Amino acid sequence: MGKNKLLVPVTGIAVGIAALLLTAAGNPANMGFCIACFLRDIAGGLGLHSAEKVQYLRPEIVGLVLGAMGMALAGREFRARAGSAPALRFVLGMIVMVGALAFLGCPLRMVIRLGGGDLTAVAGLLGFIAGIGVGVLFLKKGFSLGRAYKVKKADGFVLPGVMLAVLALLIAAPAFIHFSQSGPGASHAYWLISLAGGLVVGALAQKSRLCMAGGLRDVFLFRDCHLLIGFAAIFVTVLAGNLVTGQFDPTLAVQPVAHHDYLWSFLGMALAGWGSVLLGGCPLRQLILAGEGSGDSAVTVLGMIAGAALAHNFGMAGNADAMTDGVFTAGGVAANGRIGIVIGIVLLLVISIANLHKEEKAK
Repeated sequence: MGKNKLLVPVTGIAVGIAALLLTAAGNPANMGFCIACFLRDIAGGLGLHSAEKVQYLRPEIVGLVLGAMGMALAGREFRARAGSAPALRFVLGMIVMVGALAFLGCPLRMVIRLGGGDLTAVAGLLGFIAGIGVGVLFLKKGFSLGRAYKVKKADGFVLPGVMLAVLALLIAAPAFIHFSQSGPGASHAYWLISLAGGLVVGALAQKSRLCMAGGLRDVFLFRDCHLLIGFAAIFVTVLAGNLVTGQFDPTLAVQPVAHHDYLWSFLGMALAGWGSVLLGGCPLRQLILAGEGSGDSAVTVLGMIAGAALAHNFGMAGNADAMTDGVFTAGGVAANGRIGIVIGIVLLLVISIANLHKEEKAK
C-alpha cells in the first residue's frame, strides 16, 4: 500500500518532467501534454476537420495507449471488457471534448497551464471542480451506466491497433496526412521523443491510476486526496521547471494557446468535469483504460475524436488571444461554442437523470 501511494506523486513528477521536456523539444508552450488538444490534432491530421492550424498525428497519444497496454499486460491487468452503455459513452466523449476545446485544454493541460503562470486557467479549474461536484451529486443519487462484461481478448486490442495504424501513417505514409504549416499543430517534438514521452507516462499512469476527475471525485465522496496528489505533483514540477528556465509568466491574458473568456472557460470545464465523472474518468484516464482492454473507454476516445471534429467544423472551439506587432486581439468562445456548451449541459442533465437507478427514482 505504501508503494502504491508513493507511485501517484512519482507519476505526477514524471508527467511534469515529460511535459517540460516535450515543450523544450518543440511542443507548444504550456502544452507538453494535452489530451483534448492532441486528439483534436489527430482528428485534423486524418482530415476530419479543416482547421489548418491544428492538424498533426500526435505520437504522444499513441504512446499513452501503448504504454498503458504494455504495463497492463506485464502486470496481468489487461482485461478485455465492454458493454456499459457504449452509445452513451460515445456521446459523453463528444460532450466532454466540446467543453474542453472551448476552454482550450483538458484537465491535464489546465494544470500545466497553471504551472506556467497562465492565470486564465483558474476559471477553468473552478469550473472543473464545480462540474465534478454536480456529477458526484448524481453518483450519490444512484447514477450508473451499468456494468461492463468480459469479451474476447481481441476486442481489447482494438484501440491499441488503431493507434498503431496512426503511428504507421505518420512514419510510412505522410502523404495521406494533413500537416499544419503554422499554429499549434506545426509545433511538435520529433516523433520518437513524443512517442517515448507517451510510453513512459502511459505506463506510469496505468500503474498509479492517475486521474484528475477521479481525484476530485474521491475528495467529494470519501475525503480521499490520494489521486489528487498526483496532479499537485504535476503542478509543482511544471512550476519549478518554468521558474528555473525563466518561462514562468503570470498574466491574465495573451497566454500561449489560451483566452481570457473566463465565464465560458468556467462553463466549458464544468461540462468536461461533469461528463468525466459520468464516464468514470478524465480524458487521460479514458486512454489508459482503453489501453488496459476497455472497449467502453475505446468508444469514449473515438467519441472524443468525433467531438473534436464537430467542435471545429461547427466553430465551437475557443479562439486564443493574440498579440501581433503590439496589437492585442482578444480570443474567446464564439456564439456557436456558447450554444454548444449550453446544449451539452442540457444533454448531461438528461443523461444523468435518465440513468439513475430505478430504486433511487422511486424514492
